[in-house]
Amino acid sequence: MRLPLLNPAELNQVQRELYDDMRAGIATGFNTFRTALDDGTLIGPWNASLHHTGVGRAFWDLTKAMNAMGVLPIEVKEVAILVVGGHYNAAYEIYAHVAAANHIGIPLDRIAGLVAGVKPDELSAQQSVAFDVAHALCQRGPLAEPLWRLAVATFGDGGAAQLVYLVGLYAFVATTLNGFDVPAPDYDDR
Repeated sequence: MRLPLLNPAELNQVQRELYDDMRAGIATGFNTFRTALDDGTLIGPWNASLHHTGVGRAFWDLTKAMNAMGVLPIEVKEVAILVVGGHYNAAYEIYAHVAAANHIGIPLDRIAGLVAGVKPDELSAQQSVAFDVAHALCQRGPLAEPLWRLAVATFGDGGAAQLVYLVGLYAFVATTLNGFDVPAPDYDDR
């Protein structure tokens, strides 16, 4: 890990404001996996956000804005996130979203396929489109027009846009995690 963990008691005013905002959001939307140590020290992408508060604030505001779109069902979002995390082999992202996907009932064999970039046969129609869009966006070049139209037909304009933003956001998260060599906590360490 390239960035030391920042203890909440040692944060400056700007870091503290961001920390408090992130902790409030984390408590409502990221509670199926470990996001902090027992003393409140944030781990995962949130620690990097506290080190670089300008980027961290922008990342957190983008996360909130994308989630506020509220069009995509949670299982569709998790399919896309697992594809992105697997593509980038981002340990913490994979750890977190394996836990989140399993919590909402996606079976482990299906999760394993998603992380490996292999489309499971048992996906719903919406999940299948999410897989295809996320997988295509993780490759080079623009999203093919027929796939974009299928996403719009499946999720509407707002849902297709949210899916694109979600893939981009989690590509950013994965790159951040990999760049700063952020590990996943032990699975027993929740």
